[in-house]
Amino acid sequence: MGIKINVSNNRDYSQLFQSISSNGSGLGNLNFLSDYASIKNGSYAKLMKSYYGTKQSAAAESGKKSSSGNVLEKILEEKKNPKVSKDVQEANANLTTGLSNLKTSVSALQNGKTYTDTENGQSAEDKVVSAMKNFVSNYNDVVKAAKGSTLSNKTAYVANMMSTTAANADKLSEIGININSNGTLELNEAKLKAAGTSKVQDLFSADNIMSYGSTIASRLRFAGAAASTNTTDSTDKNNTAGSSASSLKEDSKKLAGDELYAKIKDKDGKETDKYDVDKIFATAKSFVSNYNKMFDAAESSSNSGALANLSYIREKTARNENALKQFGISVDQKGRMKIDEDVFKKSDMSKVQEFFKDYGSSIATNASLVDYYTTTRANAANGYTPDGSYNVQGNLRYTDIM
Repeated sequence: MGIKINVSNNRDYSQLFQSISSNGSGLGNLNFLSDYASIKNGSYAKLMKSYYGTKQSAAAESGKKSSSGNVLEKILEEKKNPKVSKDVQEANANLTTGLSNLKTSVSALQNGKTYTDTENGQSAEDKVVSAMKNFVSNYNDVVKAAKGSTLSNKTAYVANMMSTTAANADKLSEIGININSNGTLELNEAKLKAAGTSKVQDLFSADNIMSYGSTIASRLRFAGAAASTNTTDSTDKNNTAGSSASSLKEDSKKLAGDELYAKIKDKDGKETDKYDVDKIFATAKSFVSNYNKMFDAAESSSNSGALANLSYIREKTARNENALKQFGISVDQKGRMKIDEDVFKKSDMSKVQEFFKDYGSSIATNASLVDYYTTTRANAANGYTPDGSYNVQGNLRYTDIM
């Protein structure tokens, strides 16, 4: 029996279904529409041809189903355990090793002993030159390995590290380190020796949380720990970071606003010249707590947007460290805050308000962005562009990075 079905896809068959009664079954109407769609896209014709065509044997059909099942199993297995080329495997291994080596070389440049002469005759200058050579070599190994690596949790930190290097290009140039167009470093030993060891020590200072060395060390610490891709752990951290950042934003707004500093009224309802110090302190204490919680959770994020805004917050805090101390708020070497209740409550609240109008408003903006990147954009900005090429925080300094 031969059946020929010729359906023009350009013809509108909707009129065929306009007379379908709305009083009938909804499912019935849907079936009509489903048949219509099958006719229009040609699948109905294929189905009919297949049905009336030569029937295959039951054994052949069974073998066909088995083959289809095997293909499906292979696809699912490939998704669970994706295969990567030997080059990619090598790049991943080199990146993991390279990050560890680079972390060691940065530690050497942050160690005070590197900058002192030794009893066996080795000068501080020689030790600094040697340590810097190791740093440049290990840095370049990491950048090269990241080009072919698929470990996005680690390459995100490499991207951030390279952006930090680009931002410190002028300072690095002063001690003889130049940045190539592909993101690798080049050392001018003569210029390094001429710059002196103290300049190098300042640039890599472990005491200054905003120094180039401290920032690089922070990125390496989390890149080295980013071996796990546990979705649940990642989601929990993102949720905690987002919640803390959102709370920090609200605390910052309150400390920057006028309502918190409204003067206390007496029993007759007249305004006095006194502030509600306990209320202001409670908000400041909450600010400090959420500030620390946000950094604890979000600092290990692989999201470049979150990391960039944390860096801005850290930088703003470092610039205002002396002002914060006047109100009893101190910052430790890890960038975490601590508030002294006695000192804060004895402070002039008008000066607290004046300070937070600028600082608090600025922190609120970046905290809001940390919240955005750790929740809404949690899986974005991992160091790669949509076409698969490598991206370094959008920095145009590197023209041919990957």
